[in-house]
Amino acid sequence: MRLILFGLSAIVAAVGLGGSAQSVATEVRVVPLTTPGAPNTAEVAVAIDPTNRDHIVVSAYQVNRPGATRVSNVLFVSRDGGRTWQEELAANPERRSSQGDDAVVFGADGTLLHSYISFDGLRVARPALARNGIFVRRRDAATGGWEAPVAVIDHRNTVAPFEDKPWPGVDRGAQSPRRGHVYVAWTRFDEYNTPRPDCRSEIHVSRSTDNGRSFSVPLRISDRVGTCLDDDDTVEGAVPAVGPDGELYVAWSGPAGLVVDRSDDGGVTFGEDRHVSQIPGGWDIDIPGLSRSNGMPVTVVDGTTGPRRGTVSIAWVDARHGDPDVFVASSSDRGQTWSPPVRVNADAIGNGVAQFFVWLAQDASTGHLHVVYHERVSATGTETRVVMARSEDGGRTWVSVPVPLASFRTVASVPFGDYNGIDASQGRVVAAFPHFLSETQVGISVAIVDR
Repeated sequence: MRLILFGLSAIVAAVGLGGSAQSVATEVRVVPLTTPGAPNTAEVAVAIDPTNRDHIVVSAYQVNRPGATRVSNVLFVSRDGGRTWQEELAANPERRSSQGDDAVVFGADGTLLHSYISFDGLRVARPALARNGIFVRRRDAATGGWEAPVAVIDHRNTVAPFEDKPWPGVDRGAQSPRRGHVYVAWTRFDEYNTPRPDCRSEIHVSRSTDNGRSFSVPLRISDRVGTCLDDDDTVEGAVPAVGPDGELYVAWSGPAGLVVDRSDDGGVTFGEDRHVSQIPGGWDIDIPGLSRSNGMPVTVVDGTTGPRRGTVSIAWVDARHGDPDVFVASSSDRGQTWSPPVRVNADAIGNGVAQFFVWLAQDASTGHLHVVYHERVSATGTETRVVMARSEDGGRTWVSVPVPLASFRTVASVPFGDYNGIDASQGRVVAAFPHFLSETQVGISVAIVDR
């Protein structure tokens, strides 16, 4: 599928800790990846090839795609900086009924890694077929071909425990002793969505020392367990991030608030969970017009040679001011202590306008931080827009970049997914996000900024 680029410009408002603003001009190019009549598409991730910033990949799920399974995963690939795109349906060799929670990341050599869950029989009382697992597949940088999916973990004839919301991370540090190692972190449910008081959720991590060709036995890293209800007291949001010397960080939300853990030996062992911040209102946020919304964290580490090398930053959403806002906190001592949260969005504090679906990226060439999120146009109704923002000082101040896409209304009965995606490399920033094309159709687009 070839898509035609259209370029638009947006006015950018710079917002500092004191709330003052100034305006500069930034061009934001918006490109639709799905069109009216396509299957509903959501839950996006995006990755820019570090060896070629014109090579961009977006992953997503599609519901009831003709000729495929009920929920299928799909990739959108551009090799010309986002001007045109090709659509690829992901492999499902066993024809499992659903695949989703897709994520993509590039290795330092341009190898693409695509992770996802794949299952049959979930939420069925007595399923005829039950299985569930997490898979990773590789597209080799040299050959350009896909290798067969590899199981990080796979359960046969059962959906308990259930493995959910995995995310991959790759060690791309030029001086790291574990350069090329791949990590996947996720939530394990004893039994998904059950109120049993003894049912646990845990954060697990698996590592690969052969660039994603095989994975270790999973390791539980969360000191405190959560519930199985997929709510505020469930531990979720594990996104692995690797520092320049190979240090591995995983943060998540749950009954203890926002916590982070670190491994200094390539994921073999982890320390104690460190508290980052409370999450007032919890991570499972009730927003009218959405079937669900989460404020779970996203973690990045500064890999530049600049003064903030090794600094860890985490973005999330909470309601400490009475409505959901985007926050970022950072640590310059390997996650031991954390800065006070900085509010990213530029609207008035406590005005009742909700922000949601934040994602965070860091440009390894500049150290600049970038986020994308949705926000409501007003405190009432469901009219929604998309906003990007950047920080050039380690997250202390932020420049708001409105995305020139027409606002849209959300409908709670139509699944909108759980998150957005953003990546940045060599001055290029690409954000991917869902939006309503009609009252019944959700599509995805990308917004591209070149600096």
